[in-house]
Amino acid sequence: MWTILLGFIISGAGVWMILKTEWIIANFGANAWAEQHLGTEGGSRIFYKLIGLGIILLGFLLITGLLEPLARNTLSPIIGE
Repeated sequence: MWTILLGFIISGAGVWMILKTEWIIANFGANAWAEQHLGTEGGSRIFYKLIGLGIILLGFLLITGLLEPLARNTLSPIIGE
């Protein structure tokens, strides 16, 4: 039950990040790498929105119980299990 609640909170943080991108840029500034590689003027906006989308995906993986198997299968070649 707690993992579902935590997943919704994480997904909500991702939605907030997508909706409040301008606030994030105003308070934390633009990302130089994103401005150079993702576009001329809106690179940081795209970057922050992609991070928010990734956070939403992690939240949904946690809600559905797929985060642990995905992490285990992805990291097993690295950690040798």
